[in-house]
Amino acid sequence: MPFELKHLFGLKDVSKEDIITILDTAVSFREVLERPIRIVPTLKGVAVLNLFFEESTRTRMSFELAEKRLSSEVVTFAKSSSSVSKGESLRDTVRNIEAMKIDVIVVRHSSPGVPRFLAAHTGCRIINAGDGSHEHPTQALLDILTMRDHFGSLKDLRVLIVGDILHSRVARSDIYGLKTMGAHVDVCGPSTLMPIDMEHFDVNVHYNLEDVLPDYDVIYMLRIQKERQSKGMIPSTREYTSMFGLTMERLKLMKPDAVVMHPGPINRGVELDYEVADSDRSLILNQVTNGEAVRMAVLFLLSGGSER
Repeated sequence: MPFELKHLFGLKDVSKEDIITILDTAVSFREVLERPIRIVPTLKGVAVLNLFFEESTRTRMSFELAEKRLSSEVVTFAKSSSSVSKGESLRDTVRNIEAMKIDVIVVRHSSPGVPRFLAAHTGCRIINAGDGSHEHPTQALLDILTMRDHFGSLKDLRVLIVGDILHSRVARSDIYGLKTMGAHVDVCGPSTLMPIDMEHFDVNVHYNLEDVLPDYDVIYMLRIQKERQSKGMIPSTREYTSMFGLTMERLKLMKPDAVVMHPGPINRGVELDYEVADSDRSLILNQVTNGEAVRMAVLFLLSGGSER
């Protein structure tokens, strides 16, 4: 199928056809990752800049590996050692990037809208690696691929996203992408961690995890961001765990074939018991593997890559 996207800002307005193209391309790249030599010359000569204004070891490493597997020229921008830390504006940073003849920018920033700003002020293809609490599209794409691998189809799949919906860019991208693919998505968590505009997402909101666990095929646990706790959004991490943590006892309430997912990094003993995270019901390591393949696919498709 023809691929229509020039940039990947989020999944809100991405068509089902484009999502399927990304997933199918990721499957082909996953085969590359199983070869003895896991490097292909697909993007040789394409310059990719990893522009990370926020720390994110897992996402950054996944992108860097994907870029190197495709033989692209990789430059990683560290805010702490850049001119931004000395007061340089984002606009000036962008102008310098343009002068470096960069083709693709992978950007992560605490402010929503930065990927679109870059697209408006450069000729580069832009991939959003997370912008504020807006979206994190490649995380959602790897989640969707993991679910499709396991269940075969996403149509009518029932997914429950649990935790801090208010601050989660992952939750937003998953909701948009999964609903586009025909899944049914609901959320569960403390009322203080729900957006005030939740009705716009067309999902059911639950506040008691145990009551609804038996109704879903996928229980997707979000990370509790400890940096948010100073704002008093929840009484304590311990109380959150007692109400919304997925324990082995709660695991028994799930459907026999239901699975557990988490975007990582896991706060073990908070969102998930140690035993749950390592159980045969967990697809967390599958998500990690699919992350590299999905990012290879997005880089390939947005760069207009040729056949491998």
